[in-house]
Amino acid sequence: MKKDIILAGVGGQGIISIAGIIGYAAIADNLELKQSEVHGMSQRGGAVMSNLRISDKPIASDLIPYGKADVIISVEPMESLRYLSYLAPDGWLITNLEPFNNISNYPDLEEVIANIKKVKNHVILNANNIAKDVNAKRSMNTVMLGAAVPFLGLSAEKFELGIKGVFGKKGDDIINQNIAALQAGIKEAQKFI
Repeated sequence: MKKDIILAGVGGQGIISIAGIIGYAAIADNLELKQSEVHGMSQRGGAVMSNLRISDKPIASDLIPYGKADVIISVEPMESLRYLSYLAPDGWLITNLEPFNNISNYPDLEEVIANIKKVKNHVILNANNIAKDVNAKRSMNTVMLGAAVPFLGLSAEKFELGIKGVFGKKGDDIINQNIAALQAGIKEAQKFI
């Protein structure tokens, strides 16, 4: 088993939390893990990107080569396009529909979505609305992770363990909200398979 995953978004959208949950899940499944992050100006709404490589065999590098990512999980639609050159021909692009308008010249959203739809395997969902629907409005990032679960090769239970590991100190309410968000994302992704 081997999965190369790119996480993309904007500072404050929970990319590091997604990476932590995937990391916990991989370790709970006795897998090897390598991770690399680029934070940019994350505290000011800048780009955030993480390379995650999980495998049942040793991993030599934490960086994913161009054209080799199995999955790109993007919590912001424009950011998903930034990393398309990394996506493998049969890879999956999972992206949020709702933009984070932090720049004055944000491109036309319809054009961004049209470019995303050109990717053979894609999932586009409004994770913000789904999170609100399950009373977890601050868990949009976990909805996005849930939408990627069918393509990551690990069980949902492993990701729930990851949620407990990452959010354990925040209490049961936060854990349960994130588990609900994860399950809602998984359910939404089923429509694209």
